[in-house]
Amino acid sequence: MNVLVKSATIVDPKSDFHNQTVDILIEKGTISKISKRIQNPKNYKEIKLDNLHVSQGWFDSSVSFGEPGFEERETIDNGLKTAAHSGFTAVAVNANTNPVLDSYADIAFLKSKAANHAVDLYPIGALTKNSDGTDLAELFDMRSAGAVAYYDYQHPIANPNLMKLALQYASNFGGLVCSFPQESKISGLGVMNENVTSTSLGLKGNPSLAEDLQIARDLFILEYTEGKLHIPTISTATSVELIRAAKQKKLDVTCSVAIHNLMFTDEHLKTFDTNFKVLPPLRTQNDMDALIDGLKDGTIDMVTSDHNPIDIEDKKIEFDYAKYGTIGLESAFGALNSVFTLKKTVELLIKGKERFNVESSSISVGSGANLSLFNPNDTYMFSKQNIYSRSKNSMFEGKELKGKVYGIVANNQLILN
Repeated sequence: MNVLVKSATIVDPKSDFHNQTVDILIEKGTISKISKRIQNPKNYKEIKLDNLHVSQGWFDSSVSFGEPGFEERETIDNGLKTAAHSGFTAVAVNANTNPVLDSYADIAFLKSKAANHAVDLYPIGALTKNSDGTDLAELFDMRSAGAVAYYDYQHPIANPNLMKLALQYASNFGGLVCSFPQESKISGLGVMNENVTSTSLGLKGNPSLAEDLQIARDLFILEYTEGKLHIPTISTATSVELIRAAKQKKLDVTCSVAIHNLMFTDEHLKTFDTNFKVLPPLRTQNDMDALIDGLKDGTIDMVTSDHNPIDIEDKKIEFDYAKYGTIGLESAFGALNSVFTLKKTVELLIKGKERFNVESSSISVGSGANLSLFNPNDTYMFSKQNIYSRSKNSMFEGKELKGKVYGIVANNQLILN
């Protein structure tokens, strides 16, 4: 692929051209020249877009597609295309499929299905067999097949000894263990945040205590094992405090927050719209403020769309029985850019790469072209027309967002909206 990107403002603090508006010549997938103005004698395809900005390709550490087993929700092929149109050049895909991805063959299947796509797929293997929390899965074998972490998606590890063993075993080969932050006996049958709002709506509550207890437990176990832990999608103010204290102790822990927990509170459930039914649940304004502060000071390491397509049959039903989840890839940039500065937004969208062993390189001559293309100033109302996913369960529909994604350049391919 040969292409000339015209008048692009580079957003990459590690690049010599940071904040400069330049032309970028890409030949055979590699950046061959960056300059104020580049001629095009070979008549390469030119990209000229309004207020074009480029950054290192974005990465999402928690994406669910469905295939194999739940293709009606999403396929790998369309899921990766959705990621590309949303500005992501790499995604880590969860094991919540049917069957659950818990073996070498499962991980190899996922990798083979993703071959030749512009977006790189990084499989996350299940931590326990069938994600049932009883026996450890084939962690080392899955790593050999390409798994970058181990996570029973939205299934808490109830047995503390199993978590201890997982951290000890995985530390032998630098494996990253993920633990969903919820104590199930405390959360019970709760379907939203336990608060005055849940009482007024007559819905069972899932208290912040359930998350805080699980995180406190896991951090004690982490300190004992000296392992490597990632806590995905935290949602409470106390969680931020606990992880901040753990980092001060130099524990090897990272965490993420779902972007929708930075935009919405439990007040949005008053219409009983099941698109707002997510796990962890939407919390209070105080929690949301603490999460944003945690991102600003580095306590929270990364953001995720926590993209989780759910078919209409499992969403257009009574709130109590609807499945948890919202899609989020398509709205991720516009939502984040509505909360943070452009510099911080881009930083958060690439920050998780190192933790998940995703290759990263600055925008410089000689580097492989791995770029996200966008206009940070375009404000629009998010609607179904902006959704590329097969499932349409977005809580962002009708929300004003700031920032339009143009596409990506990655793996010697150009994907434009």
